[in-house]
This record gives sequence, structure tokens and C-alpha cells, in this order.
Amino acid sequence: MTTRQKASRPNLSRWPGVLAGLSIVLLIVAAMMMAGSGPAYRGEHISLSEAFILLRNGVYAAGAAVALSLVALLVSAIKRRSTPAVIATLVIFSAAALLYVPWQHWQRAQSLPAIHDITTDMQNPPAFEALASARQAAPNALAYPGEETARQQQAAYPAIKPLILKATPPAVLAAAQAEAEEAGWRIARISDDHIEATATTPWFGFEDDVVIRLTEREDAVQVDMRSASRIGASDVGTNAARIQAFLDELKARLN
Repeated sequence: MTTRQKASRPNLSRWPGVLAGLSIVLLIVAAMMMAGSGPAYRGEHISLSEAFILLRNGVYAAGAAVALSLVALLVSAIKRRSTPAVIATLVIFSAAALLYVPWQHWQRAQSLPAIHDITTDMQNPPAFEALASARQAAPNALAYPGEETARQQQAAYPAIKPLILKATPPAVLAAAQAEAEEAGWRIARISDDHIEATATTPWFGFEDDVVIRLTEREDAVQVDMRSASRIGASDVGTNAARIQAFLDELKARLN
């Protein structure tokens, strides 16, 4: 074989490193798209649909990084190159960790009903008053959705029930206000038996409205609560988790 023929042959020994390098680039791009989709929407730089497209494309990029890393591993084994193999392995594990959160979110979405308005009292849900205008301007309705939502909530979240506390109404109100403030909710109104506030989700910045109602019973106070998303057909369990966590913390605070 002549020197010219040898020079014209592709240098296959470079391919493991090239493939491993490309997989790193894809992983970085995937991380930037997935991590940036929420803050970009929250900062009003892109629309919600664009944020979801960015997130989905980030998932595709992470999947491509895994596929490319597997090829890099195979070529590295054939060419007996250890460094690209190590890099490819790290990319695979990193991409798997990156994909875990959206995968878990998708799994929860498949197992939970597509509802977004949760309450401890499905027959007479606490009403939004101070936040009525904000909810009327939002895509989701101001009024509680009704019997079908109640049926789905009961099946999915049977533990969401009123809380009965052996305490005075002022003590319960003060504790509830303290819990709402510690949670970082934006309080819209506080009266003797009523608190309204808005909670903001950390990543996308979705606004969910909360109302807490106190009803005096014999030697006790009944605490009812409602948490409803302003946007989206499904909250993927967020509102139910918020109510349960708040009532548990309120009970612990007073006990």
C-alpha cells in the first residue's frame, strides 16, 4: 500500500473520542434546554407552549446523547480505547439522572386524574373572594368544577379531609397565617375565619390559589382548605400534596 493510500484511509482510531465528545455536547445542550425551559417561561421570555417544546426537545437531546454514548462504547471496545469509554459511561449515567425528573413527572401524570381543583369539603368548597378577579382572568374557572372532579378526587386522594383542632379560633388563625407565610405564599386576605393566598411553583412559576376556612365547633375548630391551579387541566398531584402538607404542619404547630 502506498503512502498516499494510507493517508487517504480514515483514521478510525479517532472515532471513539469524536463520538464521546459529541455525546458530551448533546448532554450539555439537553441540560440547558431542560433546565432553562421553566425559568424562561417564568421570566416571560417564552410562552408556555414554547417552554414545553423546549423541555421536550431537551428530553430528545438527552436520549440522543445516550444513543451516541452507546455507539462510542461499542467503538471504544473494538478499538480498545479506555478514555472515550469512560466518558461515554459518565454521559449515560448523567443523561439518565437528567431524564429521571421528567420521566417521574410523566409517570405521575399517567397515574393521577386530570383535575386541578382540590378541597377538603367537596359539598361546600371554600370560596375565593379576594382572588376572584384574578381567577376570572385565568384560564381555569373560578367556581369549583363539581361532582365529577369530586368523584375523581375522592378516588385519587382519599386522605384529603377537614382537620379538627382542639384550639381556639384565634390560635388556629394565627397558626394558619404563620404556616402560609413560612411557605412563601402571597397572602391576599385575612379575616377572622378566612385566609386567601397564592402559591407559586418553583420551576415554571405556576400560580395556584389557596383558601383556608375556619369553622368553630364545640370546643374545636374545623379547618377546610381548597387549592386550585389557575392554568392547566392537570396539576399532577400538586394541590393535593400542598393541602396535605399544610394541614399536617398546622396540626404539628398547634400540638
